[in-house]
Amino acid sequence: MKAYRLAAAGAVAASAVVVLSAPAFAHVTVQPDGEAAKGGYAVVDFKVPNERDNASTTKLEISFPTEHPLSSVMPEPVPGWKVQVTKSKLDKPIESHGHQITEAVSKITWTATGKGVEPGYFQKFPVSVGALPEDADEMVFKAIQTYSNDEVVRWIEVPQEGQEEPENPAPVLELSAAKDDHHGSAGPEKDSEEPAADASAAAKTTTEAAEPADSTDTTARVLGVVGIVVGAAGVAYGVLAGRRRGTAA
Repeated sequence: MKAYRLAAAGAVAASAVVVLSAPAFAHVTVQPDGEAAKGGYAVVDFKVPNERDNASTTKLEISFPTEHPLSSVMPEPVPGWKVQVTKSKLDKPIESHGHQITEAVSKITWTATGKGVEPGYFQKFPVSVGALPEDADEMVFKAIQTYSNDEVVRWIEVPQEGQEEPENPAPVLELSAAKDDHHGSAGPEKDSEEPAADASAAAKTTTEAAEPADSTDTTARVLGVVGIVVGAAGVAYGVLAGRRRGTAA
């Protein structure tokens, strides 16, 4: 019985070692810097981890969904990387700010000019995008990651709801509910509140400024009354003194 327990404990320990020693595989992902609201604009980060211990990531290609073309796509410069933006003709033009858009960004390619993403590190590639679709809950960006040893990993498998995550899942951007102004900010509401706040502050300043004047008026009135009383007392004293002198004579 004791030997059985020892064997079982050994098996559990061995399995734990296997689990703990198994590599934690990561993949290319996309996340908004804040919020990505439907119909609005956002800055999204494509996060690229290096999964190899003997090679660096030297190239990243991100394909943009053609079913939801974006009228504005602007990558942020990343030190140590050269960026190339590829545009393609649209099957159906889209409207943006009163203009008709006939082509849109279909791919962005980053190529390392130095060492790239070395083992044990990751790199973020920020991109400003918009206007995000209003008729979708998510956007799928297929990615291709190239290593310095010419190995290519294709993150192009689209995750399906209710199924296990595929081996090489594509980056998926979740979209939040649309904002009233389509920009994720409360600019107009804030502006409308500012005049009221300014008026309140002005009223307070006026009240504070009026208080010293009221105090000064009150003080002047008191001094005036005191002066009248003192003057009357002086006159009465003079009359009484004159009568005393007349009586003594």
